[in-house]
Amino acid sequence: MVQRPLGNTGVSVSPIAFGAFKIGRNERIKYAAGYPLPTDADCERLLNGVLDLGINLIDTAPAYGISEQRIGQFIAGRRDEYILSTKVGETFADGHSTYDFSREAVAASVQRSLQRLRTDRLDLVFVHSGGRDLDIIEQTDVVPTLRDLRDQGLVRFIGMSGKTVAGARAALGWADALMLEYHTDDRSHEPILPEAAERGVGVLIKKPLASGRISPDVAIPFLLGRTQISSVVIGSLSLEHVEQAMQIASAVVAA
Repeated sequence: MVQRPLGNTGVSVSPIAFGAFKIGRNERIKYAAGYPLPTDADCERLLNGVLDLGINLIDTAPAYGISEQRIGQFIAGRRDEYILSTKVGETFADGHSTYDFSREAVAASVQRSLQRLRTDRLDLVFVHSGGRDLDIIEQTDVVPTLRDLRDQGLVRFIGMSGKTVAGARAALGWADALMLEYHTDDRSHEPILPEAAERGVGVLIKKPLASGRISPDVAIPFLLGRTQISSVVIGSLSLEHVEQAMQIASAVVAA
């Protein structure tokens, strides 16, 4: 499959990335229907199948329940085959999220992620915003802390997974990549795409199917038709659905 550059990082990514939310958490979800967490055997089969399809970007987060642990358990042995994306700032326990963007919390979060994922480096770490994007960027220690961790070699690239256009724009000055919600039902972040391209900042799209409300046949061509978008993060417990997304993406990027 033809890969796309992730901004100016020097890294190329598959146009479909795997979002690992559903392998670790099924509480307080935004999907229309609930789901049971996969068994260990099903999770191992799914994660290895994703890599076998040629997907080379896997996105997770500490707030995704046991997602990080399962990635480390089942595909740490194939670590050189994929780019690993996780986040800092949000944790989820007892049915609700809490947020901490202090230097101590961010550094501790990265260390826990390294242990859970059974790796010595994190390729991409995003700020996991709960919505107060500008306050988080301007009034907490998260950005300088991530820069320091990048300088130390624990993190290769840093970025912002926010909720507001103002937050995305503010992150262009320091981020290697952005993670944006953008689809046919919500095009509010559309002005950010050319701005990110001009700055050499990679763009990943989260919730591209609007939590299941938009068909992949519509969503994926709409998104990957924009060359500023590096990859579209698809989360599914069905390897068949992931493969279908890859087939749609292949037709778009090869055109």
